[in-house]
Formats: sequence, structure tokens, C-alpha cells
Amino acid sequence: MTHQEYVVDGAGDALVLLHGGLSNRDDFDAQLAELTARYRVWRPDRRGHGTTPDAPGPITYDNMADDTIEFLETVVGEPAHLIGYSDGAMVGVLVALCRPDLVRKLVLMGLYVNREGEAEWFGRYVASATASAVPASIRSAYDARSPDGPAHFDEVAGKVLHLWRTEPNLPVEALRDLTVPTLLLQGDDDIVTLEHGVAMARAIPDAQLAVVPGASHTVPYEKPALVAQLFVDFLADEQPRRLFTAEALGV
Repeated sequence: MTHQEYVVDGAGDALVLLHGGLSNRDDFDAQLAELTARYRVWRPDRRGHGTTPDAPGPITYDNMADDTIEFLETVVGEPAHLIGYSDGAMVGVLVALCRPDLVRKLVLMGLYVNREGEAEWFGRYVASATASAVPASIRSAYDARSPDGPAHFDEVAGKVLHLWRTEPNLPVEALRDLTVPTLLLQGDDDIVTLEHGVAMARAIPDAQLAVVPGASHTVPYEKPALVAQLFVDFLADEQPRRLFTAEALGV
């Protein structure tokens, strides 16, 4: 297991934010004020990201999920809502499947669970990308925070690019075993296809699906207020009564 550095703010029920790949806990800065007004918000940096050092060996979704389970058990100390973005969303899925007792509600943003759900253009990018192709803003954020130092970025980027080329590979049908209320959220021009988003929503027993118009994979940056409102509405204890459904109409 890897000890994860983190920050915590706010008061209330526990909420853990799981950032994207090659990023850090700042992914949720634009939503933080709305969330900390209602929840005690934990923002860990995963292994090799942000202020948490890299660990020997590969970076995989399984070992990041194991790290997150340990974080929930030993640091948070109680069941929590999870909001996962991109790689963090896949980590959230695995945590909820393995340890549903630790997860209250689950938000999965910008997620595909296998390569069939990946936008074709992103697959082409990942297939040939090297550390030098990673946007300069990502490298500079790593350089500013990593305890491993700027020279280690190429190694971490290589691990993450390998992860993206080989994972995830979870069958959509496996999502039928998710037992927690789940919100799937994606942009309408995301790296996950719309068809895959719908298939995941249909597989999850208690799912809501939000497709944000005019947004790409960086939807929390592009539509920050709307994304914050979607988070808050979904995590609320009471959900609006659905008035026009087959059940409501007795069909």
C-alpha cells in the first residue's frame, strides 16, 4: 500500500474526491466551495501524483483502488461519498465493487470501463503518445509538487500511458454488481462515447446519467457551476420524486 498525501476541508458527512490521471487534487477546485459547505471533503493525491511519491512497480487501477480502500479505512475512518474523475472514476468503481460498505454514493465522471467505450481519437493519441507529448501544464504542475522531483516525471508519465494503453478492461455487465446509488457524468464530446455512457447507466441498478452539452473530457473546468450543482443535487439525502414514469402511471 502507498501512503497518500491529502488535504481535508469542511464539515459534515465524508466525501472523498479522486482526481484524474497525471493530475492532482486541484481537479475539483472549481467545485470545492459548494462541496465543503455541505461535507467534510478529503482530497488525496494518488501514488505518483501531486504531493504523493511514486512507488516501485506499475501504476494500475487495482493498486490505486487498494490504496483508496486503505485511505478510507485508516484516514477517513467511515463510509464516504466518492466522486471520481477520469482515472479516479475507475478507481471509484473498483472500490465500490470490492468494498461497498465503504461507499455511500458514487459519482463517476468521464469514465469508460473498457476500451470499447473509448473515443476513437483518444485511442489513437494514447497509442503513440510519449512523456514529451503530455501537455506542458501537466508537467509544470508535477514539477511544482512532486517529492520525487521534476526528473521523475517521465517515469510516472510512462507508467500512466502504459495504463491507458492496457486498461481498463472491465465488462459493462460487471457494473450490475454495483450496489450504491451512482451518477454517471460526461461531456457530450468526451473521451467516453455516448453509447458507452448509456450502456453503463443501463447496467448499474441505481444509476443516473448526466450528459453535459458543449463539454469535453475537462467538463469540471469547462462547466464548473453546472458540474457543482449536479454533484450537490445527486449527493443530497432527498431526491426529487419522479412524476412521469411507468411506475407513476401504473404502466
